[in-house]
Amino acid sequence: MPTIRLATVEDLPAINEIYNYYVHRSTCTYQLEPDLLEARQAWFAGHPPDKYPVTVGELATEKNASEVVAWGSLSKFRERAAYAPSVEASVYVRHDMHRCGIGRALLIDLIQRARDLGFHTLIGGVSADQTASLRLQESLGFQRIAHFREIGYKFGQRLDVIFLQLMLNENPA
Repeated sequence: MPTIRLATVEDLPAINEIYNYYVHRSTCTYQLEPDLLEARQAWFAGHPPDKYPVTVGELATEKNASEVVAWGSLSKFRERAAYAPSVEASVYVRHDMHRCGIGRALLIDLIQRARDLGFHTLIGGVSADQTASLRLQESLGFQRIAHFREIGYKFGQRLDVIFLQLMLNENPA
């Protein structure tokens, strides 16, 4: 199992490398161009750990060092102030580390962090063709709440997006 900790600025190259791998290879992101490190730094600056934490999953290497193999984040769901009790979760696992339980561990950790921070609900947005991501979220109690048809276009195909929701705290903020 990975060690999960808050990300630091030093983790941004690994975070960016994990994310950018998928830009030209997958519909797990609808971004079409890789992020430059400067853009990732600006993104990170907008994620203070006491409000919108970014975490990394590390595994020990053969040389007794640790290697970042996944990352997750909580982000504003929408900009308008009335959405403040809602947060969106993102998890990205290095392409050669799938199906090892790392994504599950990161998402469980993010759920707990969202609860501890007092958020009321957690949202996940998933491309409908990403069945493993859908199964993971549903296995942790997320419920499908919206299915947007042909809302994205990537790799010459129109793509559906499914939103899932996990209620965290039953009392309104």
